[in-house]
Amino acid sequence: MGNEPDLDLAFEADDTLEAALLEVGGDLADPLQGAELWHEHISQWLAQLQPELPEVLKAPAYSLGLSLVGDAEIAELNGDWRNKAGPTDVLAFAAQDDGLDDAPPIPMPDGEEEALELGDIVISLDTAARQAPEHGHSLQEELLFLASHGLLHLLGWDHPDEASLAAMLQRQEQLLASAQQR
Repeated sequence: MGNEPDLDLAFEADDTLEAALLEVGGDLADPLQGAELWHEHISQWLAQLQPELPEVLKAPAYSLGLSLVGDAEIAELNGDWRNKAGPTDVLAFAAQDDGLDDAPPIPMPDGEEEALELGDIVISLDTAARQAPEHGHSLQEELLFLASHGLLHLLGWDHPDEASLAAMLQRQEQLLASAQQR
């Protein structure tokens, strides 16, 4: 795209995930190849979202984490952070929320621009695999859907009501359409 911001992405797929699920997840779930693919998608999404971001979130470089985990780990996080029992599909831990606006930027190597820390996206590969057929998605499409949802949360989007959920889902669909063109 050319105008994509720099991205420092920490990607991991939990090594306790079932091999069969990792295989169905394809390159997006691969601990090695996944990092490069996720980097491409998220960089492109950030570039598309730049014009509509509030000034405080506009940056030449970003840093975030993306983890694929199993139901047990996401259920523990869901209980600890949201006081909700059981697994969920995606959790987003925004670094720019709740008084962390003044967090120092993360230094980038080799004199590159300092990155604005966005936070972490955690996706349950188990839950994604179960709900992908319900949404008419392949597991790869479901992972992209959940990652785009998590990214929008990191950027301040929320869905406290049906209207805001509809707007968020529409924006996700636009991001996903661009991902399919790559």
